[in-house]
Amino acid sequence: MDVIVIGGGASGLVSGIIAARKGAKVTIIERNLKCGKKILLTGNGRSNFWNQQMDVSYYHSSDINSFSKIFNSKKDEVLDFFKSLGIVPKINNGYYYPYSNQANSILNALLNELDLLNVKIETDEYVTDIIKKDKFYVYTNKKEYSASKVILATGSKAFPKTGSDGNGYLLAKKLGHTINTVLPSLVKLKGQENFYKEIKGVRCEVELSLYEDLKKVKSEIGEVLFTENGISGICTYNLSGIVSRGLKDKRKEEININFIPWFKGLEEGFKEYILKQSNHTIIQVLEGFLNYKIANLILKLTGIEAKAKITEINLDKIIDLLMNFKIEIIGTSDFSEAQVATGGIPLQEINPLTLESKKTKDLYLVGEILDVDGICGGYNLGFAWISGLLAGEGIFKND
Repeated sequence: MDVIVIGGGASGLVSGIIAARKGAKVTIIERNLKCGKKILLTGNGRSNFWNQQMDVSYYHSSDINSFSKIFNSKKDEVLDFFKSLGIVPKINNGYYYPYSNQANSILNALLNELDLLNVKIETDEYVTDIIKKDKFYVYTNKKEYSASKVILATGSKAFPKTGSDGNGYLLAKKLGHTINTVLPSLVKLKGQENFYKEIKGVRCEVELSLYEDLKKVKSEIGEVLFTENGISGICTYNLSGIVSRGLKDKRKEEININFIPWFKGLEEGFKEYILKQSNHTIIQVLEGFLNYKIANLILKLTGIEAKAKITEINLDKIIDLLMNFKIEIIGTSDFSEAQVATGGIPLQEINPLTLESKKTKDLYLVGEILDVDGICGGYNLGFAWISGLLAGEGIFKND
């Protein structure tokens, strides 16, 4: 069997390995000079490739039932797959990294296996067209290929510097697929307020709560980073996919920041904590647990003088703002800064047991081109491995 894999990223490399292990003659076509460019960026260059808490609840899809079938069919095989490549994992707070702490270890293990299996890798080639006749004819900027099966693993539109410019959607559309609106996810959020330049660069441990049309939908606890026009950080990223979809649907998106999450439910206790420092000014008290830029912004917004004594001010006003600091989200950064995309090819259009297209026989779709996205923590790479394993085996299911 001749198999062409379009895209040499995480899902494409894995599907190529599995297909070749089962006896297929595999060619991988990659538009970059080297495969796996995005893998090298994951986990800040350390490749957080899996998570101890792998569960459907950490993902979004417009068809969660089909996603559950895909996810659960191969979830338990991923670590064994990497063990077969010689990867020794290191677990830190539930996150799996290669023991070397180098993303290169993951990529090199994949490429070495492909080499052992005599898989052809054609780099610096951009697929311009696919035609299905008696078999598939794949055209690149350099030459023409043919194969009995094609695995489409081109990625989404996120972070196009790595090669994912959305071309895969055009190819899939030509072969009969529809595309659910593709939007940035795991991305910075832009706020409407005009104070961000005053606190740019400040990092705080907070609780972020997202409200859509005044209804709370999700909370995250962790670090937030203030940018020149909004917020960033893992907590922000984990809410950003919901925000992208909400803004598309014209919903009002608001983030509530609690700067003192450790006192949640203990407001009176926090008030007593401040009152015990009655001989201090309010700015002195606030700087005991807040970055000075945030402390000064809180005072500016409440109209309270920094040098005012604790006994001279309305503490309830300050406590309320510390726990309910609201910002209105008016946008996200674009795809150039997004780690992944939300949206893509609907799972209703593929067989969840093989990932074969229901629109074009012998076409298989894997990875981020599908309408699946996860939060930070190895979940998106996790789905890439799972879908690659499934499609690599799936190409043999109908033969």
